[in-house]
Order: sequence, then structure tokens, then C-alpha cells
Amino acid sequence: MAYDEHLSDRIENILNSSKIIFEPKKMFGGICYMVDNKMCIGVHEETLMARVGPDAYEDALKKKGASEMLFTGRAMKGFVFIKDEGIDTDKQLMYWVELCLLFNPLAKSSKKKKKK
Repeated sequence: MAYDEHLSDRIENILNSSKIIFEPKKMFGGICYMVDNKMCIGVHEETLMARVGPDAYEDALKKKGASEMLFTGRAMKGFVFIKDEGIDTDKQLMYWVELCLLFNPLAKSSKKKKKK
């Protein structure tokens, strides 16, 4: 399924203007931005996926447009989805990008699979 490329471009513009080194990776039927080899922020279909961490999770869910990330049928703690009404403006999107970047140094990177 396709993802919102306009939202993806907006995220890339923020990361580039902040001089953040990142790597875009297609996954989950969308695109994810890796910072320091860790999943940081992404786009799934038409929705922003934000890795905010467990400490900011409950407050993040109270924000406009935010909901639990129910990707496998149950909530993934530390990750939230944000719909359009929560990311309409550049200021709103910048909030989420900054929140994800704030958590990124604390996040654990996923284990790399060994090649056979």
C-alpha cells in the first residue's frame, strides 16, 4: 500500500534543515526514518508514526490527532500514530519530529539479523 509522500517530504525537509543524519527505509507498508541506526519517525499509509518513548507516551496520546499504535493488534508502548489534524501545520509536525529526536538517543537499536 502507498504512503503519504507529501508527509514524507515534509519530514525529510525538517530533518535536513536540522542537519540530522538519517536513512529512509521502506517498511511496514510505508517509510521509516532511521537516526543512529534506530527507528525514529515514519509514515504508515496516511498517518505519522512517532517513536516517542515510554516516558512521553501517555502525554503524547493526549495530543490532537494522536492514538495508540495498534500495528499487531495491540498497543506498542512508546509509539503513537498521529492523523492529519495533529500534523496539519509545520509547527505541529516539528513538535513530533523534535519529540522523536529527543527520545532517539535513549532508544535501543534493533538487533541486526545475521546473513546466512
